[in-house]
Amino acid sequence: MTNHQIVSKEEWLAARKELLRQEKEFTRRRDEMSRRVRELPWTKIEKDYVFDAADSKESLAELFENNSQLIVYHFMFDPDWDEGCKSCSLLADHYNPAVVHLEQRDVTMVTVSIAPLEKLLDFRERMGWTFKWVSSSGSDFNRDFGVTFTAEELEQGTANYNYENRPFPVTEAPGLSVFVKGDDGAVYHTYSTYARGLDMFISAYHLLDVVPRGRNEAGLTYSMEWVRHHDRYGDATFVDPYVDLVSEESDEK
Repeated sequence: MTNHQIVSKEEWLAARKELLRQEKEFTRRRDEMSRRVRELPWTKIEKDYVFDAADSKESLAELFENNSQLIVYHFMFDPDWDEGCKSCSLLADHYNPAVVHLEQRDVTMVTVSIAPLEKLLDFRERMGWTFKWVSSSGSDFNRDFGVTFTAEELEQGTANYNYENRPFPVTEAPGLSVFVKGDDGAVYHTYSTYARGLDMFISAYHLLDVVPRGRNEAGLTYSMEWVRHHDRYGDATFVDPYVDLVSEESDEK
């Protein structure tokens, strides 16, 4: 750990200022990329997606509630699973407290999974989350937005994830999609991101990025092998369901 270059305070300051120059350039590039995301063309939603919500059936348009913009997090939860994905749970730990702030900026954020609603709500209670979670069971929503795959697709290595056909290890995948209500009242799809594109929404990762050991994931079977549901850290009985399945390209967007 201490086998690292040691310099004087003056030398450190010079190195830090040079890095700061690069950091500022990175920030400007990030701003430009965000602008280009917002300028993507839109595509009109033609299907009548219906979701199981806590009190009723709701359409995609109804998920917006009183806002004109909608963020959907595609949370991995296969109907046969007893609990949600641990990596999606890490991300949910981050956005759960942000929902109330998004609402002040004309944005509604909901979580969507294909598992039955009862399972979703039971797991939400266990994890202590408060965000709105609806089930897409019975609709094409997960399939149309590239986060649910068939057994045949897994066997043939033809799951279409992150905009390409590829081998994928499990039936469910994570993602985030954005929608807007137009002045004409129609719903439009504006953006979706998957895989490492979700990295920017996990602030714990970016805090780890500034400590000497970084994310410290070298040598793991896959990058998020260390992650647990927040109530399972220290649980010696935990068995990682993905360790024998997942092999990631760590630099994939």
